[in-house]
Amino acid sequence: QVQLVESGGGLVQPGGSLRLSCAASGSIFSIYDMGWYRQAPGKQRELVASITTGGTTNYAVSVKGRFAISRDNTKNTVYLQMNSLNLEDTAVYYCNAARSFYSYWGQGTQVTVSS
Repeated sequence: QVQLVESGGGLVQPGGSLRLSCAASGSIFSIYDMGWYRQAPGKQRELVASITTGGTTNYAVSVKGRFAISRDNTKNTVYLQMNSLNLEDTAVYYCNAARSFYSYWGQGTQVTVSS
């Protein structure tokens, strides 16, 4: 069992930056592949970025070059640095931990990009 708690969301102007954090507890963090997903109103949840246990990263086309995912296994935390934010990035952002048949989700953190 893994518990995930996201933080760092908020209101930001277009072109601004935010860094999301996801703190994990309850299991060995380093054995899980980690991901950030988002869900905008009326839309399906989509993968934003992921990072494997070995550090390999993957990004959605819409955020490539603007967002960066990283993990600190000593702090049981995964981060999402978001730069050059635009209105389409407005969504609830969720952290996910996955291993084999197991998948765990955080409660989400709201990111609103607005002028």
